[in-house]
Amino acid sequence: MAWPLDAVLTAVLIAAPTLLAVLFLLLWLAARRRLRQLAGEQTASARARVDLELSVAEQGGRLRIIRELHDLALHRVTSMIADAEGARYASGTDPAAAIRAAATIAETGRAALADMRRVNSLVRETEADVLLQPTLKSTRDLFKIMRDAGLGVTFDESGEPYELSAGAELAIYRILQEALSNSLKWGGDGTEARVSFTWTSQGLQVRVDDDGIRNAAVRKGLDPDNGGAGYTVEDDLRTLTQEIIGPGIEEMRERTELFGGVFSASQTAGVGFSVSAVFPALRHHNGVHGVDLTRGGTR
Repeated sequence: MAWPLDAVLTAVLIAAPTLLAVLFLLLWLAARRRLRQLAGEQTASARARVDLELSVAEQGGRLRIIRELHDLALHRVTSMIADAEGARYASGTDPAAAIRAAATIAETGRAALADMRRVNSLVRETEADVLLQPTLKSTRDLFKIMRDAGLGVTFDESGEPYELSAGAELAIYRILQEALSNSLKWGGDGTEARVSFTWTSQGLQVRVDDDGIRNAAVRKGLDPDNGGAGYTVEDDLRTLTQEIIGPGIEEMRERTELFGGVFSASQTAGVGFSVSAVFPALRHHNGVHGVDLTRGGTR
């Protein structure tokens, strides 16, 4: 049976405001999500810019010192040449003057050598800074940077720490860097992240838990404690079945697997995100399936 035209028009007119409201709501939510993404990108860009500016300023200062010492060394060498010429001419008629000139040349040469050693030291320091890779000790600096950017970071450690290879320390640092950056990006200012290291006799578990979802709800003016976070039972089910993916997640997984570890990322509905990197045999891992190749099985 065909619907009367006037009834169809009436239904359309009644539904139109609702449809428009839903459309505007979707557009508004998409715009807010994009703004949060842009804010996170701007924060990361600002941190990178500050680090780059400090590095450039430091290297510029070293280059000025190197240039000044180089000019001074050139002046000393020029004086040595002049003194040597004078000593050569005086050697036939005034041996005493030639001896004094030789002593002056030796003193000037030692001073020039000292300047060149200073230049060499500065060059080596600059090269070391350029080639320097983060270590586990660098995580303290990373935590400070993230706190300055608005992320609350707490750290706890259990077990007995031991020395790791440079590659393993770099992998752990990059995992922490990516995880904390994601916490700030998705949760925004005020998000709290808890970093924990659990050392075992042969391995290490690195874990980062944040309350980014809860904090994002609070920033919107909602009350998570009274059901205001907006999540449902479906969200709880989704967290149990949905796999978290993304370029950053894949990079953390690859870095973990490179050292024989297992990586996982999960979401707690209404609370936040967690990442875990478990390295069962990190202490002796050497690229051969984690087999301990050290003499006598000890390090």
